[in-house]
Amino acid sequence: MGVRAWRVPGRRAVGRLAVAALAVATLVPASGAPAAAGGSASRGFDEPYAGFAPPSTVLTSAAPEEAGLDTGEIDAMLSDLRGYLQPQGAARPLYPGAVVLAARDGKVVVHEAMGHALRYADAAGTELPADQRVPMASDTIFDLASISKLFTSLVVMQQVERGRIDLDATVASYLPAFAANGKESIRVRDLLTHTSGLPSWMRLWRPYPDRAARIQAVLEVVPKASPGTLYEYSDLNLITLGALVEEVSGKSLDVLVREGVTEPLGMVDTGYNPPASKLDRIAATEYQTDPPRGMVRGSVHDENAWSLGGVAGHAGVFSTAADLARLAQAMLNGGTYAGKRILRTESVKMMLTDYNTGFPGHAHGLGFELDQRFYMGALASPSTAGHTGFTGTSLVIDPLSRTFAVLLTNRVHPRREWSGVNPARRAVAGRIAQALAVTPRRGATAWYAGARDNATATLTLPVRLRAGLTRLGFELFVDTEESDILTLELSRDGGATWSPMPYVVSSRGRISDVDGTISGFAGRHWQQAYAEIGGPPGEVQIRWRYVTDPLYQGRGVYVDGVRLGDAEGTLVNGERESGRFLADGWSEAAR
Repeated sequence: MGVRAWRVPGRRAVGRLAVAALAVATLVPASGAPAAAGGSASRGFDEPYAGFAPPSTVLTSAAPEEAGLDTGEIDAMLSDLRGYLQPQGAARPLYPGAVVLAARDGKVVVHEAMGHALRYADAAGTELPADQRVPMASDTIFDLASISKLFTSLVVMQQVERGRIDLDATVASYLPAFAANGKESIRVRDLLTHTSGLPSWMRLWRPYPDRAARIQAVLEVVPKASPGTLYEYSDLNLITLGALVEEVSGKSLDVLVREGVTEPLGMVDTGYNPPASKLDRIAATEYQTDPPRGMVRGSVHDENAWSLGGVAGHAGVFSTAADLARLAQAMLNGGTYAGKRILRTESVKMMLTDYNTGFPGHAHGLGFELDQRFYMGALASPSTAGHTGFTGTSLVIDPLSRTFAVLLTNRVHPRREWSGVNPARRAVAGRIAQALAVTPRRGATAWYAGARDNATATLTLPVRLRAGLTRLGFELFVDTEESDILTLELSRDGGATWSPMPYVVSSRGRISDVDGTISGFAGRHWQQAYAEIGGPPGEVQIRWRYVTDPLYQGRGVYVDGVRLGDAEGTLVNGERESGRFLADGWSEAAR
């Protein structure tokens, strides 16, 4: 007889599981308890919120601990970001400068600038004299690049609310020219989710002579695939949506964004084509030679948006970290901020719902990207929303922790080829996730497997089994990417060979069998785990082995309250006998 998991096929079996769980749980009294569902300071990463924040939530400055965040992790985030200002080995710095802002429950815990808004004179990276460089400031205005797509999407949803747009209507019913080249069946919804089949990009600044000709070229583009058959992130989707909202409203896109989003939310430094009076506050982007624009500063970086007069559905919005914070909090509040509503709550839910379940890895709401670990890092979840911009910008909104992070950089200054900024994006999100506590379930600490890429961590428990059935129980927290895997396994030969141990997990009414391995998103909740070990008496080793791949991290894996017993009584009380564990890469963590 080997290892047998408790199987729970029905209600009667659930009762048996509960009895067995109780028998094991009595081995270790629970000295820790879930934090209260009250203020943010008492809610950890393992106690996610449900629903939107109170609509009265507004942004105020606070210390990290007032928001339930660890100050050390926030300081480490800033240290990480400052480190990226320096050359990365033989490579260039990730960016000349950055502004970061992060908040939880409306409490802004960090808003800091570093580096330079203007540093270089040309594409070769010739540094300006010190007195001509412009330091980055907390109110520096950035070209948001593709984060502009969110503003277009918000305006689309406002027109939906007004009854002027039906998401399931064809685009051609509003823009007849769009039907060209077999695009008659593409819906508005397909554009918002990037499943229209349109190609990702086309050059507009030549050969087309003017804005009207360029828009016409987009409307008449030949599709790459039939709608609903391909995910293809496409600027053309949003350029088309920009033209669509202008058509149905009779107003230009910049006016719609100003009247519908930025003015109601008090985003005083956000809009297209910033005035010359604000030039000294704007971060420089790239030195461009094709088209020959020189050092671009105060004009949209994206060449297509520039050729469209700076106002386009895919790019063109300039903003500050503080302004984007208002937008992020409005989304967390369900569409309202400081008494001004920009969207109905149901519309916000739609924007944050994944419509791309048929395209794994490309989760997408109506405008917002979802669950993208490459820049959301350890904050990624099916509920986490955001967007990035080519110039080096990103916005991450996590409703489960009511947290958001804004990172604005000018990474394309002076040339786009110099760097990619995803490591900095992940550092911000990852440090925020680590700043949120995972509360031990029993006692003051739990075993934590760490947050290292391309690593193996093992937690081994040697024990001598007696005759009869042995029951193993433990508390388990898992928040990883799918390819970072925790395996529970058993060895009967001193560790020479190991076999996976099936077990059952139970959490918040959900009960499921595990074949010995577990990974991915588990709702950010602790789970109770149970297994049965049969076979002859003798020395065995039980091991929790956590293996991570070379890139990306979740919040990680915790094991707590390990208890092992049989009909004769307790074999191991993990809370009282932590010295019996052999930890390699695991540590006892209080949070």
